[in-house]
Amino acid sequence: MTEEDAEQICAWTYEPPYHLYGFLPWNQTKALGIEMGDPDIRRDQYVSVTNTAGELAGFAQLFPLVGVTRLGLGMRPDMLGQGQGASFVQVIADEALRRHPEDEIDLEVLTWNERAIRAYKKAGFRITDTYERPTPTGHGQFYCMVFDPLAEEAER
Repeated sequence: MTEEDAEQICAWTYEPPYHLYGFLPWNQTKALGIEMGDPDIRRDQYVSVTNTAGELAGFAQLFPLVGVTRLGLGMRPDMLGQGQGASFVQVIADEALRRHPEDEIDLEVLTWNERAIRAYKKAGFRITDTYERPTPTGHGQFYCMVFDPLAEEAER
């Protein structure tokens, strides 16, 4: 991911209730050296996702855990709700598997985010756990979903 892509992503705004997925403004993210504002983390963990026209369509964070690559991802706000989520997520999961074939690939999603959950299931993820943890707006209930391209739920 380039610094220019990171700056553009930090400017994205999402409609409620999805607004909690946004980032701090780029100048703050960079000054604090957090997330994609840290050049080393941006280089090692973040990737830009482009569409067929070469435009920035989204991003992914491939966060390393022991034996697991945890995905964080976001799609450009004007592209949401157009039926592209499953293919977007599948491309990211396939890239994570290519980079870390020995790892389990998983992600976390708030249980109320039914739109994302449908896309993740279509892309080959299945729910394996439910738990609570803090969010920017208080505690939230999450599903952990694991990439299993052979899962019965996958509708590819």
